[in-house]
Amino acid sequence: MAVETKPLMPKATAVWLIDNTTLTFEQIAEYCGLHPLEVKGIADEDVAKGIKGQDPVSSGQLTREAIEAAEKDPNKRLKMAAPKHKMPSVKLKKAPRYTPVSKRQDKPDAVYWLLRNHPEFGDADIIKLIGTTKATIQKIRERSHWNAAAIKAVDPVTLGLCSQLELDLAVTRANQKRDRQVRKAEKRGERLRPIEETVGGGRHPAEAAESPPRNPDEGAPASDEYALSAELEQD
Repeated sequence: MAVETKPLMPKATAVWLIDNTTLTFEQIAEYCGLHPLEVKGIADEDVAKGIKGQDPVSSGQLTREAIEAAEKDPNKRLKMAAPKHKMPSVKLKKAPRYTPVSKRQDKPDAVYWLLRNHPEFGDADIIKLIGTTKATIQKIRERSHWNAAAIKAVDPVTLGLCSQLELDLAVTRANQKRDRQVRKAEKRGERLRPIEETVGGGRHPAEAAESPPRNPDEGAPASDEYALSAELEQD
């Protein structure tokens, strides 16, 4: 249901209509969005004293023909005139997602969780969901983040960085995008590689992120102690 607009300066418009027309208080009150007693107070100069009248005809908010028709019929109600010029719709640019300062330190944990549990997400999906940066995502994915040793996977909903509804919607959109890519690839006679083959060097991102570095002397996975000492040496 469309909301009926009112004059930009209702009291000033009411002053002009009282001084220049024979419209009833009820007609003026309904057109200006005022109470009839308030319009009567304006006529008695008890209300809006000193306000200069605003001509709604010259401003294009009312036509002279509409005023004359309403003067002849007290039951007729005035309506705003249709605008002469159509204003183009302005698409507002969506502002970046704001995260309270107290929760910004939790973003790396949320990014790590999303990389492990939702490999269908692209960087843009994660950025839109929790408001991080592409550089941060890349560093966490490569385990080159300055605080990589302390980062742990935590659900962004639990951290308060997004709602469950927002997360579910993001998952749905990512899956729909993936399905569209699959259909396009099939039409071209191509085969879209599984996510597991395109992320983490052929492994699931969680496995790729959690696998310990290899000991160059043994050619086998190193122990946790070796991994910790390697990270300390890098620091």
